[in-house]
Amino acid sequence: MQLPRWWELGDPCAWTGQGRGTRRMSPATTGTFLLTVYTIFSKVHSDRNVYPSAGVLFVHVLEREYFKGEFPPYPKPGEISNDPITFNTNLMGYPDRPGWLRYIQRTPYSDGVLYGSPTAENVGKPTIIEITAYNRRTFETARHNLIINIMSAEDFPLPYQAEFFIKNMNVEEMLASEVLGDFLGAVKNVWQPERLNAINITSALDRGGRVPLPINDLKEGVYVMVGADVPFSSCLREVENPQNQLRCSQEMEPVITCDKKFRTQFYIDWCKISLVDKTKQVSTYQEVIRGEGILPDGGEYKPPSDSLKSRDYYTDFLITLAVPSAVALVLFLILAYIMCCRREGVEKRNMQTPDIQLVHHSAIQKSTKELRDMSKNREIAWPLSTLPVFHPVTGEIIPPLHTDNYDSTNMPLMQTQQNLPHQTQIPQQQTTGKWYP
Repeated sequence: MQLPRWWELGDPCAWTGQGRGTRRMSPATTGTFLLTVYTIFSKVHSDRNVYPSAGVLFVHVLEREYFKGEFPPYPKPGEISNDPITFNTNLMGYPDRPGWLRYIQRTPYSDGVLYGSPTAENVGKPTIIEITAYNRRTFETARHNLIINIMSAEDFPLPYQAEFFIKNMNVEEMLASEVLGDFLGAVKNVWQPERLNAINITSALDRGGRVPLPINDLKEGVYVMVGADVPFSSCLREVENPQNQLRCSQEMEPVITCDKKFRTQFYIDWCKISLVDKTKQVSTYQEVIRGEGILPDGGEYKPPSDSLKSRDYYTDFLITLAVPSAVALVLFLILAYIMCCRREGVEKRNMQTPDIQLVHHSAIQKSTKELRDMSKNREIAWPLSTLPVFHPVTGEIIPPLHTDNYDSTNMPLMQTQQNLPHQTQIPQQQTTGKWYP
């Protein structure tokens, strides 16, 4: 069965990969790799031992093809089984993994990957990782133990470390052996070190980055930290130029001469590159002077006396109430003086107002009073002038000229009073002059 190659550069004792076998790869300074394949017959609840080095990238693959044969019903020879399988990894006896170890699996149909950079504090202490595989179709589980034996590196940590941000890669793509090897090869051509190690790989999402939109095959980005034993090359130092710093502040790409060596496969954000020279860093560690752990003798303990002197709180009570009450009284008196004693009055206002304005104001008041008085007497009879048809002398309401079933569609809006009964003719004024019969 063909297995993907996973390795750890720079450590001849680095074991990586999981499947029917585990592969070990150690690079030589000439650029060639020595490959040795060790077959490990795996059963359920079996243990595996890996030997990563402190400060060097560690990668371990959890292959779905390996766990498929451990879930019933077992596939027959030649039968293809594509069950969804997910993994759960945790430190034995704890719900999560160690802080330096990360795990990623995109979908239930892809392999899981354990990766991280071991720390020097865990050197010589075996770390047991429980790996539980879940078959999402049959709900069966299988458990394996991964024993990580962290070894100390000879030149750890490397004094010169550079962290690159690659925009067109995801973390699982960067962990692949071919991709990571191509990147380290490009860095080696630019840097020219004698020893180059991949220290750590971190997803941009773990640094506070956003999930990219699912368009144009956008990637989330990945941070790759590498270390070397020689100072930084002039190409890497070009990022610190004032011109490039200005371009980065204006969100423009800096001009880097060696960018073409990466551009064919890796799009590097040179504004986010970090160069760390540990040889120039001043150690701020202060040695803690431990004492004997015995407190100085403070003498014999003397508890307080049982006969405590009583305290009178009457004075405190009066002060607590008297002071706020006095302040409130003073404020009340000031407000009363302003509202009552400082009023000008209606007479003074009328003396300062022109007479014509007072007359207009008085007329408006009288009209308003009259309207208000009229509004109180709404139950009296309507004025005769508002009746639709009435007798001009007696004021008697005249019955309608037509019955209810009369077609009134052609009736004019205003009826004339020529034919009304009991109508009194108003004499017309005769004009003076000669009259002819």
